[in-house]
Amino acid sequence: MSCLQIWQEPERRRVRAPHNAPVAPTDPASVAVVTGAGRGIGRAIALRLAAAGHPVVAAARTREQVEATAAAAPGVVPVVADVAVDADVERIAAAASGLGPLGIWVNNAAIADRAAFADLDAAAWDRVLGINLRGAFLGCRAAWRLMREASGGVIVNIGSLSGVANVEKFPGLAAYNVSKAGLISLTEAVALEGRPHRIRCVALSPGAVDTEMLRRAAPQLTPGVTPDDIAALVAWLVREEAAPLTGVNIPVFSNA
Repeated sequence: MSCLQIWQEPERRRVRAPHNAPVAPTDPASVAVVTGAGRGIGRAIALRLAAAGHPVVAAARTREQVEATAAAAPGVVPVVADVAVDADVERIAAAASGLGPLGIWVNNAAIADRAAFADLDAAAWDRVLGINLRGAFLGCRAAWRLMREASGGVIVNIGSLSGVANVEKFPGLAAYNVSKAGLISLTEAVALEGRPHRIRCVALSPGAVDTEMLRRAAPQLTPGVTPDDIAALVAWLVREEAAPLTGVNIPVFSNA
């Protein structure tokens, strides 16, 4: 992890809560949900949380991929689902409920379709925003309802430096950039209303991660972070040591 620099946004952008507001408990045996867990960052997070002892619901749209994730570690339950579909997200939540109290939900599912802005049609825009932002909203809402019953939990939204203000952007990714910017705002809103219920919500926004999606969407970039690096950060964010963090976006820059 020495190759990573983690920068926290200024205090003025953090969600404020009373000093005596409760924080989410940490239960090593609590159930975790990871979306987009068929490959890349999502698979790495699912396997890392399973190795830490959490029963994991791994969700993805492609059956072969998510079943491969489940086969890689005991305690991982695969669910084929589209996070942009309300009923599918409810199935993910039901699978988690069947394993025990939900303590962790990671909204990682995302796509990055390239298109010049002048050629970007509404259907393509809706497709990206549907998975990246609507899917995260549905996941946050499902997690919220279960965590409120369980007296708390942690939601981690996987963002991107592409959604962080004043960070370099690249042509052809307008819909992706907007979806990730919206994810940061969603994180703040969920954290604000979740604090009284002991529900934390944090966004983690890496730059160029060594994934198939990066190679397809931005082949000119040299990845300086691996999926395992991001998984390690998520594993720390859901621990008790990170309990003070809620409503923040954590951009992750590499030295590569």
